[in-house]
Amino acid sequence: MRDQWITPLWSLLAALALLLTPVGEANAADDGPTTSSYSPVVIMEPLPKIMMRMSKAKEEIMKRQKALLEERYDLTNRPAEGVMMSGGRKPVQEGVRVKLPKGITWEALAGMSPGEIKEKGLWPKGFYPLPHPNHKEGGMLFPKFHIDEILKQEGRDLTRFDLDYDLPDHFLPEYPPPIYLTTRPDLGDVSKGKVVTIMNYYELFNGILNPKQLEGLRLLVTPFPQQQFNQTEDRRSEKPSRGVTCFDCHVNGHSNGATHLVGDIRPQEFRHRLDTPSLRGVNVQRLFGSQRALKSVEDFTEFEQRAAYFDGDPVIATKKGVNILERGSQVHFMAEFQSILDFPPAPKLDIYGKLDPSKATPSEMRGQEIFFGKAKCAVCHVPPYYTDNLMHNLKAERFYKPTLINGRMASADGPIKTFPLRGIKDSPPYLHDGRLLTLEDTVEFFNLIQGLKLTEQEKKDLVAFMRAL
Repeated sequence: MRDQWITPLWSLLAALALLLTPVGEANAADDGPTTSSYSPVVIMEPLPKIMMRMSKAKEEIMKRQKALLEERYDLTNRPAEGVMMSGGRKPVQEGVRVKLPKGITWEALAGMSPGEIKEKGLWPKGFYPLPHPNHKEGGMLFPKFHIDEILKQEGRDLTRFDLDYDLPDHFLPEYPPPIYLTTRPDLGDVSKGKVVTIMNYYELFNGILNPKQLEGLRLLVTPFPQQQFNQTEDRRSEKPSRGVTCFDCHVNGHSNGATHLVGDIRPQEFRHRLDTPSLRGVNVQRLFGSQRALKSVEDFTEFEQRAAYFDGDPVIATKKGVNILERGSQVHFMAEFQSILDFPPAPKLDIYGKLDPSKATPSEMRGQEIFFGKAKCAVCHVPPYYTDNLMHNLKAERFYKPTLINGRMASADGPIKTFPLRGIKDSPPYLHDGRLLTLEDTVEFFNLIQGLKLTEQEKKDLVAFMRAL
């Protein structure tokens, strides 16, 4: 009788020991560290100890990220004269901010082949994928100005004890961004210059939205548990948190530059940093997510709650209190509101999305000609909204050898969706991971990627045109 239960007992204990073994240590004794698609579910280290350890490491981590940014970019505050974002509260930054290798000019670089740039190691560091401030850790990370506003309005603290946001404020969208509605263009900015939250959404939108849209907006500003902000011991906030809202990243249906890591890539070092895209104009889009290619805004809304909030791990989502949205009503209501978020006004464009010659400057007109001609921008960015709703692989890895940068493996990005360029001056930084700080940086990047050999004047005119979109 005794032997009949001893063996099962030992099997149970062995299985329990394996379950509690931290990820990467299960086979350390035999074959070295292993990797797993799953995060550890049971956290054995007490939260006070985790906080002490990670808070202590924070200064060095942020110092390392700051050094990376300063090595890559000119981070000075240099606003373009007379060029404001659509709300009129923030100037657009000007100039190429990516630093070149010593002794190299943009013209010389443009004259080289991808293989030559790769072999000589001359790919500008600012054109490499941008790592998360702590890529091994990842997670949602918010600019300080948004943390302060949400704490003031709701008493909800989005501060992380382990990390701070990294990019300077002057390279981020204006705050708060205006809200334009396709259903009420006569109203202009319906946010009235306020950050829309659970505290004020009703007073701002009651009488403007229908009941479904109003309920959808309520859900978009309601906090729900997330990987770093939840009630368990596995979080990165000092106190238990109600979570985050959709509009904590897509503030006012636009963006505040908040960053995260995409949830659909493993292992960790291959995950892309994510620059929060604007929700303006989703009614004309057919792909959602920079690489996921979700086919509707309803898919996107449901996916974010079920997976993206929890690094694409449904096991952890269950543990932390995933918000399961009901597709037929809640998801539909949220999507209906998102679908009436409009692009900002562009008074110089005609009904076809091109410049009205009577309103545009000579530089903008020349830039439009280059956009549709020599620069081949319109192959992907088709008017009137300047997207083809497809995905394209730029194959930037032609220009550099795979390398690990602050925990991020810079290798192939793969296919990325064509983001709309309408209102693009309102949406810095650029590219899917925010590696390009200005439109000038973006022009230089694509000049090399496409082998265009644009002149200095052509580059300036191209930027002038995009600012008018």
